[in-house]
Amino acid sequence: MKPNRNDPCPCGSGKKYKHCCERNSVAEKSTVALPTTAELNQLIGLFNAGQLEEVGRRSRCITEQFVNVPPAWKLLGACLHRQGKGWEALPALLKSVELLPKDAEAYYNLGVTQEALGQLEDAVKSYQKALRLNSNLVAAHNNLGYSLQKLGQFDGAIQNYRRALKIKPDYAGAYHNLANAFRDTGKLEDAIAMCRRALEFSPTFAEARSNLLFSLNYTASHTTELCLAEARQYGQMVSVDVTSKITAWQCTKEPERLRVGVVSGDLRHHPVGYALKNLLGHIDSSRIELIAYPTVQVVDDFTTLIKPHFADWKPLSGLSNAESARLIHSDKIHILLDIAGHTGFNGLPIFAWKPAPVQATWLGYFATTGVAEIDYLLTTEAAVPKEHQKHFTETIWYFPDTWLCFDPPDATLLPTPLPALKNNYLTFGCFQRLDKISDAVIHAWSNIFSALPNARLKLACKQLGDSVVVAQFGHRLRESGFDLSRVEMQGPAKTRELFLTRYADVDIMLDTFPYSGVTTTCESLWMGVPTITLAGNTLLSRQGVGVLTAANMLDWIARDEDDYVAKAIQFAGDLPKLAALRAGLREQVLASPLFNASRFAKHFEEALWGMWQAKQPALVGALQSPPSPSSSRQAHPA
Repeated sequence: MKPNRNDPCPCGSGKKYKHCCERNSVAEKSTVALPTTAELNQLIGLFNAGQLEEVGRRSRCITEQFVNVPPAWKLLGACLHRQGKGWEALPALLKSVELLPKDAEAYYNLGVTQEALGQLEDAVKSYQKALRLNSNLVAAHNNLGYSLQKLGQFDGAIQNYRRALKIKPDYAGAYHNLANAFRDTGKLEDAIAMCRRALEFSPTFAEARSNLLFSLNYTASHTTELCLAEARQYGQMVSVDVTSKITAWQCTKEPERLRVGVVSGDLRHHPVGYALKNLLGHIDSSRIELIAYPTVQVVDDFTTLIKPHFADWKPLSGLSNAESARLIHSDKIHILLDIAGHTGFNGLPIFAWKPAPVQATWLGYFATTGVAEIDYLLTTEAAVPKEHQKHFTETIWYFPDTWLCFDPPDATLLPTPLPALKNNYLTFGCFQRLDKISDAVIHAWSNIFSALPNARLKLACKQLGDSVVVAQFGHRLRESGFDLSRVEMQGPAKTRELFLTRYADVDIMLDTFPYSGVTTTCESLWMGVPTITLAGNTLLSRQGVGVLTAANMLDWIARDEDDYVAKAIQFAGDLPKLAALRAGLREQVLASPLFNASRFAKHFEEALWGMWQAKQPALVGALQSPPSPSSSRQAHPA
């Protein structure tokens, strides 16, 4: 249906329809029958040159006039996707494959957009169609692998990455994705090697260096000094692309409330999203105004649930780092908060432009970012003792008792009686990602199970939904002396509530190290199942310490691996005491700071205001009054 003549033009030009596409359509209909090959090639050239607005406008005009011009639909869809408008791009791309059923690139483009929107099963089908038409389409092999990996089909993902690299041995993106697949399946050293391989072919590949930093956290074989040095290299890398760092800001000098921007790709069904939800409902909007800057196009029902807690919602997908920084700067943000760190879809390169006068990182990552322009990292002293502050490029800002507030799941499940009382054997559990189960963890577990010959082990995670991965991990366990008849391995649950029912079969949870759990530990406590954690010497390896300290579970924190094993054996030997703890554990943790949302919201607000006031003296002269409309464009540094 055509828009009303006085409506805004659907091409996005900002003009009325009668002054834009309708006028162009009428004029062109009177002079040409169809766009020529030369004109279409010119559009392709403009697209490759990055002139997306112009190509999008002209492509939309062509499709409005001549419905059956396939290249115009391809270009229109590709432009909209590049601009972060996936839902608008999808109909155009579907039309393009309808008109071009033998065009591999058309199916590939459709798959890219479906993948970005979280339609992974559809993306897999589109990539497979593209490859049936052109088996040498290297990017389709790579992207098919990525979608399969997200669906938990790790072996298929790895095979497709290898096919991409066979066609293009210097394909940095495929090495990067292969690194992720290796890490997800517990092959940590291979993952690190693939990250470094990607950087060999693309030294400025920021995502690959981010991935390297993330992977280094999973093993204790790398010193904190090495990790800090690697993080500083990342910070230097992203700063090179900053053509003009922002040094003056337009936010209010003495605000009544702080404008706080939140940059993340996890404002959806994700452990970070779950941890954020409880806080959002208790923030005092008269003191703090939150603006969301999501870095992905994926929107789900959880996104819809938390979106009203933000004063504004401004997606960054489709924008360059420079464009994102200018947008945030123009929004007069006082504090810009990263809640992703070196995890997927992070926006850390944006922070190197310094779009806000005060910048901090919190929640999503448990090590230094290495970005010099990020001023603070928010945590607790239990997680980062003062003597460990030297491991960070950021200044550490301490919360008084907990660095997060866990939101009780929206489920009516109650803790069950201790299963060991009816089973006549004790069941240990670990529901962490497979990549967190290091060789040191397996060695410690082997010692526990050697001492407790009747005990059982229950494992559950996404990776164990792949039969090839199950076989590979089973081989690792057997090599450490495990009898696999005592081990149960389960893949992902269809819903969070179904996942939580698995705690009913577990007596004691065993945390991983050096990468300890957070969300799973909070969930297990809520379900009445205590967790044994090991206190390491890094923020990442002390997350369990932070959670159990806040929950007043200090007896369950082990000093070292020997103490970890000893505690498991000790607690397993006193079932009446374990049963009594289980019966009252939910009430205990619900009364602790770990679940006290209003208390944590107050501490969170105090931290934001404290960081602002601490930095304000250094910002004298750098905080400008808002420019007049006529000069606002010049006031935004590039």
